[in-house]
Amino acid sequence: MMDEKDIINGLAASDPTAFREFVEQYKKKVYFLALDVVGNPVDAEDVSQEVFLKVYRSFGTFNREARLGSWLYRVTYNAGIDHLRRKALIPEAVEDEALEARSRGEAPLSASSAFSDPAATAEARQLQAKIALALEKVSPQEKAVFLLRHYNDLKLKEIAETLHLSTGSVKSYLFRAVKKLQRELGAPDVTGGMEVSHD
Repeated sequence: MMDEKDIINGLAASDPTAFREFVEQYKKKVYFLALDVVGNPVDAEDVSQEVFLKVYRSFGTFNREARLGSWLYRVTYNAGIDHLRRKALIPEAVEDEALEARSRGEAPLSASSAFSDPAATAEARQLQAKIALALEKVSPQEKAVFLLRHYNDLKLKEIAETLHLSTGSVKSYLFRAVKKLQRELGAPDVTGGMEVSHD
């Protein structure tokens, strides 16, 4: 397996082997972030293909001082929003509000026992659905930060790089998102597994 530095050097040289390795290492992360943005698997597949094609064609715009993963998340997020705009699913003025909670069946947060307990699985899915609805009531920035932290497990610094925000702003958005979700979900401890300031 190639490390990040080798992949970057290979992509810069248009090396097909490096590109295949890049796709293999990042395809799941790109797909799931695309799914968060566009809300359904078919469109997420389309966006993922578009992202990797865009990377292959325009890797020259990548800043070699930046982290490859953070840059790729930003490309994916923007591609998802562009995809939604092209489909005219949302008004131009509120395009960022199209960021949807992941629609997969598994529990996204802290439900490690759900996979062996059908009752826990059902409960986790109910909680996930409630969180998805509650996320519709936070700001686009709060939603984006929350999804990148809790669904994609990015650190605050990585989220800041991805969304072009300061780390302080990321912390503030994440804190506000979690507090709003707690209110929407009707219990102060229902989001107990959600971190608000993890670095």
